[in-house]
Amino acid sequence: MSEALLCVRGLTRDFGGFRAVDGVDLDVAPGAIHSVIGPNGAGKSTLFSLITGESRPTSGSVRFAGRDLTGRPPHLVTRAGLAKAFQTTSIFPRLTVGESVCAALLARDGQPRLLGSRVKARTYDEAAEICHALGLGEHIDRHGAVLSHGDQRALEIALALATGPRLLLLDEPTAGMSPFETKRVVERITALARERELTVLFSEHDMDTVFAISDTVTVMHQGRVLAHGPADQVRGNDEVMSVYLGSNRDARTA
Repeated sequence: MSEALLCVRGLTRDFGGFRAVDGVDLDVAPGAIHSVIGPNGAGKSTLFSLITGESRPTSGSVRFAGRDLTGRPPHLVTRAGLAKAFQTTSIFPRLTVGESVCAALLARDGQPRLLGSRVKARTYDEAAEICHALGLGEHIDRHGAVLSHGDQRALEIALALATGPRLLLLDEPTAGMSPFETKRVVERITALARERELTVLFSEHDMDTVFAISDTVTVMHQGRVLAHGPADQVRGNDEVMSVYLGSNRDARTA
């Protein structure tokens, strides 16, 4: 079995008297599509914030590719090869899709202020490749502000992808999307992961999405890990069915 790319041990985060994340252990294997699910308030987003350095843990550790990233600031976490697309869409509305991805590529290369025609020409091919991979090729000259919600989410994933991550974190990537947009984004994420040998860790409420693409599923409840394992195994877990998916066992085949 391959050594975990991401290794979380005993991760805990307290907010005053409230413990949002309570002693979480999590291993994410290289090349896996790994989902974290749970009801609202289970601690998923807080866990992601602890992993990416947006929030400092009260205790516990985060190791990525053998390096201790516990409490490191987000820009150092990104440089280490771990990128996150946020639950709330965050793009450059006044830049075109192509310019946005070029800007992210230049930031990756330490040249964030050089978005001129000369530098843009050197990065445009790579930006175009990323855009096409996420179905944004036909929108490359459109401004981010005029894109549909689904395409804005795809653009945000493109910006994260432009940092050259080994692990891509997606916090509810299909939130607010229509069924058609959800299906399209899920197909693209799956294709990217397989074609680029990219490891993906994502949280999601859409169970069809989770069980359609996940290799491994971790279920959180009240800040703790309730269950963990292959998607089919977790889907058949009675405690998970009761706490999260509902007590109706017919939901397993929904």
